[in-house]
Amino acid sequence: MIEWYKKVVFENYANFKGRARRSEYWYFVLANFLVLIVAAVIDNIAGITFGPVGYGFIYMAYSLATILPNLAVSVRRLHDVNKSGWFILIALIPIIGAIWLLVLFCTEGDRGTNQYGADPKNNDEIGEIGVKSDY
Repeated sequence: MIEWYKKVVFENYANFKGRARRSEYWYFVLANFLVLIVAAVIDNIAGITFGPVGYGFIYMAYSLATILPNLAVSVRRLHDVNKSGWFILIALIPIIGAIWLLVLFCTEGDRGTNQYGADPKNNDEIGEIGVKSDY
């Protein structure tokens, strides 16, 4: 999970091109969620929360720092199901839009190459993580 998180946040920080597998997207979401919980706990222990909301400066700083990687991996995930990145705006439709977007994020990607690139399942990405390259 940590390897996927590093891949999304550090290697593909603002990469809106290509495709992201379901595992890449959901491991990032899980790791992001866990870090946000820890940040909220630290904010509460340190007493730096914004009134009764339960989070503070650390939580907000981390949230702001991960907006771009979160958006990028979401767009790449939509590309994997052959949808435009602009399709993320479907979430603005109350209730139905968020459900539809969740279904798209959970749907298996297109097999083979689509208009956004090669099938990421054909590449052994996770096997390549941590392996030194020649460049």
